[in-house]
Amino acid sequence: MSNQIEGFIKGIILGGVVGAAVGILYAPQSGRRTRRDINTKAAKLLTEAKEEYEATLKKSGKAYETVVKQLKRLESSAEEKVDDLKELGKEAFHDTRGHLTKAVNAAVHAFK
Repeated sequence: MSNQIEGFIKGIILGGVVGAAVGILYAPQSGRRTRRDINTKAAKLLTEAKEEYEATLKKSGKAYETVVKQLKRLESSAEEKVDDLKELGKEAFHDTRGHLTKAVNAAVHAFK
């Protein structure tokens, strides 16, 4: 997404430069007036670029916050599942140990 933003900003800047160059070449006015117009257009372009940058920054901040919230939910869910699996493992271990103990005791009693 940052490549799209960079491309957009580059497009704005390039469009402004090309527009200014074409304006200079075809403008039937004095150099002083042309320079003033270029300064005005450059200032306007800079303002628009700053506004676009701030809007993009705000959107990316919101996207970041959303992703962080989703990751925290996933982390919590994963921890719960790990805890559940751990409990199942403990139960299986204790059941198996109980069965083994009974089997060993039965075998020992059978050989007596």
